[in-house]
Amino acid sequence: MYIEFSDLLWFTLICLFLWYWWSAQKVKEIALNAARKNCKDMSLQLLDENVGLRALWIKRDDNGQLRLWRRYMFEFSSTGEDRYLGKVIMLGLRVTDVELQPHRLNE
Repeated sequence: MYIEFSDLLWFTLICLFLWYWWSAQKVKEIALNAARKNCKDMSLQLLDENVGLRALWIKRDDNGQLRLWRRYMFEFSSTGEDRYLGKVIMLGLRVTDVELQPHRLNE
């Protein structure tokens, strides 16, 4: 029984895809926890309990190593009646910034 090069290539590509998917789920969970914490600290309501990946890029961290830079978007509300956008910026496994749109303060 011989393994052809094309079979080995496909197997490697599938393994790489599965590894990326698994690590991306971990990063998404970290981003969701950051959004939850930020909303809780500011007495805001995180809507849909979800973050969505909107941008992906390769950037260098403070040590000069290449990392995946990701921007996740989420929606929040201050009064329960309107929706605003927020962003979680990730570099590798580290949250670098959480940004919120200007919103009405809850009275």
